[in-house]
Amino acid sequence: MPDVSVQIYSLSTCSHCKAVKQLLSECTVKYDFVDVDLLTGDERKAILEDVKKFNPKCSFPTIIIGDRVVVGYKEKEIREALGL
Repeated sequence: MPDVSVQIYSLSTCSHCKAVKQLLSECTVKYDFVDVDLLTGDERKAILEDVKKFNPKCSFPTIIIGDRVVVGYKEKEIREALGL
């Protein structure tokens, strides 16, 4: 698998967000994530602005895989973006 950066913007209580993290872990893909609902104040505002750059609707999970953006738990799209 190519070494591609993976960033997840998620909510700690979201079942779809948890499913994405589980899928990536099962595929042994390293990823970084931010549970946006656990942030407060300016930090939260800044992260939400980042999310809107990739996903104007600001819905979760928003997954950035290299230069591709996948919104929601779409296993096929995620696997394709990862080259799996």
